[in-house]
Amino acid sequence: MMNYPKNKNWYFLLVLFFFYVLIFSGCETVPRQEQFPAYSVNGTDYYSLVSICEAKGVVYEYDEFTRIVTLSSSAHRVTLRIGDGLALVDGRPVRFEQPADFYQGMVVVPRQIKEQVLDRLFKDIAPARQEAHPVSKIKKIVIDPGHGGHDPGAIGKSGLKEKDINLDIAKRLHNILKSEGVEVVMTRSDDTFVELARRARIANDCGAEIFLSIHTNSNRLKSINGLEVYYINPNIGDAVRSYSSAKKDALYFDGSCFAGSSTEVKAILWDMLYTHARAESIELSESICRAAQKDLGAQVIGIKKGRYTVLKEAHMPAVLVETGFLSNQREERMLNNAYYRQKLAEVIAAGIRDYGQNAVIVEVRAR
Repeated sequence: MMNYPKNKNWYFLLVLFFFYVLIFSGCETVPRQEQFPAYSVNGTDYYSLVSICEAKGVVYEYDEFTRIVTLSSSAHRVTLRIGDGLALVDGRPVRFEQPADFYQGMVVVPRQIKEQVLDRLFKDIAPARQEAHPVSKIKKIVIDPGHGGHDPGAIGKSGLKEKDINLDIAKRLHNILKSEGVEVVMTRSDDTFVELARRARIANDCGAEIFLSIHTNSNRLKSINGLEVYYINPNIGDAVRSYSSAKKDALYFDGSCFAGSSTEVKAILWDMLYTHARAESIELSESICRAAQKDLGAQVIGIKKGRYTVLKEAHMPAVLVETGFLSNQREERMLNNAYYRQKLAEVIAAGIRDYGQNAVIVEVRAR
């Protein structure tokens, strides 16, 4: 039996020694802080698969017919089926207690798959939490989910309604922009009907710098598909709009009030404003299309001129995004997929962000 010194200081030094050993020996006894939020599904922790793939630079592919998810990098390939605990890991079948599943519209994987497969095969090559990239000059945006209430908009063959798609994409875009410090105003946040003129008036009254209307398209020709962005048609005369605005609205232009000016003076200012807004709308439309061509993975038709009331009535740069065609069977399936709607929101946000770097903002208020 070993005899220990009776000096109490010796015991203190011994405890201190073991404390430093625990700290500097690799910290294996300290649990690693999770990089991703966990969602409890039937008592099991699940994680967003898209978030993990984005952080690790993994290519994510999902087939909505077979419900198969394929994850790949330069060195590894993993195949999962939603609801099935069997997976192929680099061609080797592996069985898991809990399968990949859906949670709030996103594909999630249990902790076991995350730790035993994803964390081991795919090393982080991007920060787990990316810094928000503020929209440099854009501080307030109005997002307008088209249709609503008794007006369903286009309806797909499966019964999918445009009004529901528009609102879902708008809410996702709202969350993205809000996280980047942008003030976002929604013309509707639920399944209600809002008059067209009222939608533009909301943007005009709150002093928004951008008005963005979200819609879903339809065409008798079922083969037509793709995203397109509309700006106000130049054939809609600015002179007519300018005189109309000059008669009914008091104009506050870059901090100056022209409420008492003559109709002719105000009409000239309104004409300048609308000309500027149209030019900026074209820039914004092109920026959204560039972002979609880069990251959406679907056809992008491009920008077009439109005569929509919401574009005609808006005082600021205004665009209408047609996210896809419900009349096209393949695109209807895509629009019915929550992951694809999230990607749509992300590319629209990216387009706004890029546009905002060089946007020329004119502060205007009409009363």
